[in-house]
Amino acid sequence: MPSELLPGENLVLKAHQHWIVIVKSLVIPVVLLAVVAILDFTYLSAHYVPNLRKFLSLAVIAVAGAWLIVVWIRWQSTAYTLTDQRIKIEAGVFGRSSKTIPIDRIQDCTTKQTLFGRMLGYGRVEVDAAGAQGAEVLDHLPSPSAFRDEVFMLSERRRGGASGAPVPANPSGV
Repeated sequence: MPSELLPGENLVLKAHQHWIVIVKSLVIPVVLLAVVAILDFTYLSAHYVPNLRKFLSLAVIAVAGAWLIVVWIRWQSTAYTLTDQRIKIEAGVFGRSSKTIPIDRIQDCTTKQTLFGRMLGYGRVEVDAAGAQGAEVLDHLPSPSAFRDEVFMLSERRRGGASGAPVPANPSGV
């Protein structure tokens, strides 16, 4: 990431989605493995079919392993980067999408967390920026409140609000 920084830009935070994304994606392969194990111990052991047990077990293990690899690569390819000048959102493996939101254009930053998200420390951050087509959503972000607070502090600093000098209510003096 340091090579991707602009001149004079400092990295504040770089995060991937919360690990719960991987766990949620592995529910189907785990259920599939459980079904095959139950079939193996009940039906297939009672009705012996040569090599069917081995073939079925190996096929399910291969599918679950491939699924795990795909989930891991997708999780690794989604990155949220916060610097003192911008928020960068990147996603995709073969096709890559990237969005950059300048800190000084951010108008609002809100968080949403479910009860489960609050217990495990993840949530959704919505960033509204001037000129955007709506809020940009950072889903399953670890520590969303800390991210929101960092964005707020950085945007205030960029606007001159956190410099210690009072910001005039009417800068033109009219």
